Amino acid sequence: MKRVIYLFILMIWAVSATAQNKMYANFQDLMNDQGDVVTTLHKSKRSINQIYLSPGADYEIYSAENKELTKYLKKRCYAVRLSDTLFVNLKHMKYKKYRFGNWYALGEMVGGKVYFQAQPLGQIASSTLIPKEGSKLGGTVGDAINASSLVNVRVYYVIDPTTGEADFVGKDMMNRLLSSSPELLEAFQQEDSERAEVIGKYLDKLK
Repeated sequence: MKRVIYLFILMIWAVSATAQNKMYANFQDLMNDQGDVVTTLHKSKRSINQIYLSPGADYEIYSAENKELTKYLKKRCYAVRLSDTLFVNLKHMKYKKYRFGNWYALGEMVGGKVYFQAQPLGQIASSTLIPKEGSKLGGTVGDAINASSLVNVRVYYVIDPTTGEADFVGKDMMNRLLSSSPELLEAFQQEDSERAEVIGKYLDKLK
């Protein structure tokens, strides 16, 4: 009986240990999994209307009990892990000349790199993604209009460890990533979309 109780306690301890919430101050801390353990974090998924009115990522991470911690999470924290789910703060993140806006994006680690889902920006918004959603327009104004019409569309980006900026994960990059898996590569080349729901299927297989 004592052995059963002991094993039960060990199971509870193991679950709680792996379900810790962590905050990472910078990219290097995230890669080394050297974060501050916290227990008071919450997440809230932003609605499409909220994203349309205040462009940015999909999630707000906050502490209901600590306003100063919430300010840190919004302005300075680099990434947060809630249990087994990674969220990347896009406040200071850029793709080329474009900024993503505030809030947190759903992220994941694949092959030692950090990927996250966010809205298509710039040339991505005015390329192969736009015909399904609206008219294709050119120029800076066109990019902004196209991006607003794709407010509910997500694509994948990967963080460049040398610059800290984001690179688009499209067909060219996926062809390279899948080059050592001929069957996956052949299946991917039959796809006609670069959206997150498609790219994510193949990133999952690379984990």
